[in-house]
Amino acid sequence: MLAASFRGGNQASLPSSFPIKRFRGAATYNRPPPPTLSMAGGEPPAEAGEERVHVHYDHVLPSRHERWTARESFEFMSSRPWQEVRDFYSDVVNGRSSLSELFGAERSLVHDATEIPEACEKSGLDSLPGGKRSGRWERRSYKIVLTYHGGSFDGWQKQPGLNTVQGSIERSLGDFVDEKKAKLLKDKSLPVEGCALVAGRTDKGVTALGQVCSFYTWRKDVEPQHIELAVNTAAPGRLRAISVSEVSRSFHPNFSAKWRRYLYIFPFNDGENGEAREGTTERVDKMSSKANSACRSNGFGNDIDNEDLQSLILSDKDEDFEGGNKQVSFEVSRVNQFLQLLEGKLLSYKIFARDTKASRNIGPPTECFLYHARAALGRLKGTDHQEGRKVMFIELVANRFLRKMVRVLVATSIREAVAGSEEDVLMKLMDSTCRRATAPPAPPDGLCLVDVGYTDFNPKTCLIKGS
Repeated sequence: MLAASFRGGNQASLPSSFPIKRFRGAATYNRPPPPTLSMAGGEPPAEAGEERVHVHYDHVLPSRHERWTARESFEFMSSRPWQEVRDFYSDVVNGRSSLSELFGAERSLVHDATEIPEACEKSGLDSLPGGKRSGRWERRSYKIVLTYHGGSFDGWQKQPGLNTVQGSIERSLGDFVDEKKAKLLKDKSLPVEGCALVAGRTDKGVTALGQVCSFYTWRKDVEPQHIELAVNTAAPGRLRAISVSEVSRSFHPNFSAKWRRYLYIFPFNDGENGEAREGTTERVDKMSSKANSACRSNGFGNDIDNEDLQSLILSDKDEDFEGGNKQVSFEVSRVNQFLQLLEGKLLSYKIFARDTKASRNIGPPTECFLYHARAALGRLKGTDHQEGRKVMFIELVANRFLRKMVRVLVATSIREAVAGSEEDVLMKLMDSTCRRATAPPAPPDGLCLVDVGYTDFNPKTCLIKGS
């Protein structure tokens, strides 16, 4: 049993000295009903002659410097050399590079070789007399470990008209579908494709180095090497099956998993070093004009959903953004302090999630247990810089993650580090009732699903070590 402290969304469970009402947003004047946002138009429609309403979030947590607005946070995160990060991930997917170049072979051997141990119970086949298949055990299940480049796909989940990882995988598995299912699909005028279950869906632009999915069939002539060859020819250079193995029928890539590991690479611009000096300030609006167009051309803007768009549109007035100076440099060590306080606790991360829906997993749908949460300064090899691009690595390991949770945690941690907030600011933000208390999600370009674990988490396998 894990020793954990609970912090739920129930008001009765919150400390009496920290009321929920403190985190409600404040408007510049009387607030009308929430506007209806349109992704096509980009902004909520305004009635003729009616002045547009700008809602400010009234932060009350103490900080040494003024916090960024949602728009400023969005533009700061977007104005990064993300192409270098995408190129690095592409090299890793294609075997031209590896995480060992960043963290050392002794720390990433497990992940590069994707030797993810099995944790599902002993195969039911082993318990059958003579290993013969009969009845429900006649079905054969296969575990597939994948690596794919996020920038080359429109996310994992199959969607009509989009190039998705699931779509490519299931098309490649069509040759292994049993005759009964194939006939059923043809009778319904559907393409003959396999059905792939996954450990966790990734958003558009998110890379995976050790994604796990499974596939089953009643055919007896299918071998793991046949599946591996089919997957590797589906999208060469963008998608690769690292290993395929037959597993127990009871194996489920999602519900059998005990933890997931994500790595976020945040690149610094030239002149930034991740080691802020007291009193160093710059005008945030210097980077706004180019960053806003650049982030959308790179695909970041296309990944904004209605909730994130509302956070950007309703956060600040143009005149508030254009004027004044705000701190823009921060210390990586400060981000590490914020994240480290989340380790070993079962907490509700609903304020750091987007589009959270009820989960079928055991426990409340927004509670996650973080085994490891660290940040470190490093360099990204293989760039145009002789010494490598200076970056910040953020490693998060948890039993599960909510939608966009990692990206919101990254962006909010950076915003609070720049503002000079107190060390427990992330813990206090969890008591908020409004998601605009947190920053808009960081770009998906820097996020990578490193691996999925099916045995108890071993701290010795962490990429970022710490005291």
